[in-house]
Amino acid sequence: MNPGDRVRVDRADRTYEGVLLPSSTDDQLVVKLEGGYNVGIDRDAADVEVLAEDVYEIDGSGTDDDGDSEVEFDEDLPTISLISTGGTIASTVDYRTGAVTAQFDAEDVLRAVPDLAGRANYRGRVVANILSENMEPPIWRDLAEAVRDEIENGADGVVVMHGTDTMQYSASALAFMLETPVPIVFTGSQRSADRPSSDNVMNAVCAVEAAKSDCAEVLVCMHASESDDACALHRGTRVRKNHTSRRDAFETIGAEPLGEVDYETENVEFRRDYQRRGETDLALEAGLEEDVELLKFTPGMNPAFLDVAEGSEGLVLEGTGLGHVHTDLIPRIEDLIDDGTTVVMTSQCLEGRVCDRVYDTGRDLLEAGVVEAGDTLPGTAKVKLMWALENAEHVPEAMETSLTGELQERSTPWE
Repeated sequence: MNPGDRVRVDRADRTYEGVLLPSSTDDQLVVKLEGGYNVGIDRDAADVEVLAEDVYEIDGSGTDDDGDSEVEFDEDLPTISLISTGGTIASTVDYRTGAVTAQFDAEDVLRAVPDLAGRANYRGRVVANILSENMEPPIWRDLAEAVRDEIENGADGVVVMHGTDTMQYSASALAFMLETPVPIVFTGSQRSADRPSSDNVMNAVCAVEAAKSDCAEVLVCMHASESDDACALHRGTRVRKNHTSRRDAFETIGAEPLGEVDYETENVEFRRDYQRRGETDLALEAGLEEDVELLKFTPGMNPAFLDVAEGSEGLVLEGTGLGHVHTDLIPRIEDLIDDGTTVVMTSQCLEGRVCDRVYDTGRDLLEAGVVEAGDTLPGTAKVKLMWALENAEHVPEAMETSLTGELQERSTPWE
């Protein structure tokens, strides 16, 4: 009896039939029922009959000595690398606690999403097995190096399975760290696989289709609406998670999504200009300066909050409107800059760009040495500054220049 087998489980006066899933504990069986729900059953109290072996079998599957998944290749199909970092898309329910925990490795994801079969050859790799709130810059470096290795080894595209809460930061990090000749597609799920409303299957399938496309950029692939009809493709440096739980939580800020994948027809359509497959050579600049802070200004904020940046290499401010803070904070900001901290101004508004030349406060900030980030999103600006401090010859110039689509030439209203 193994995960993937169809089983009938008798327990007391109840009978359950479904597919056996990997379990987070040896004491529990986890069975996916026909209605989509998972059920956890104590092994000691269950009588199990195997109805069919490995109904979700991945032919030729196995793992090498490094723990990477290996599958039998079909020469007529493209090769897609599935890289797992954890998150809800790679989670199961711990029936000991009732909590959702990151448990699946890449091989388990292939079993959990049988709709991926026949679309590509797959290589699986686990970089981390964490919930995304535990993501850290060193893991970004590990992830970028893993993606680089997969592309060097012949992958035609890469799908990164990631928790949704910090996906936008990781996507930005890889966009700055990697020049890629193939698509790198982040995807995740808002709802775990044990729920009938889970978005994990559709997001994974659409991500694979996007990874087979002609767009050689870092993308985020998530539901385009609450319906199961299409996934939007967002540029990794322009996307933001704007809802805690909706399946269409992700939005491209300041523009329409770069493209869309129709779930039924599997058609991938792009609506704006993008970097095409093979236009650039693979390159990795993985250096990151981790001593960078992001601070939101609010009315009445204690100036002592700026002390968090004292002695740091960089500070991104999320100012009001066009990029302002209380005038009483400007001398303290100037002191930070004089002491060697690069201070970058963004706006806490979701649309539009900073422009510190309109009002006296903005002009004073510019005179103090603050760098404008245009309409770069605050989170993206933090990641970009971390990268620029390690890799750019002139950091202020880099922050004011669009390197990978993070800074748009014009800010126009978008609905």
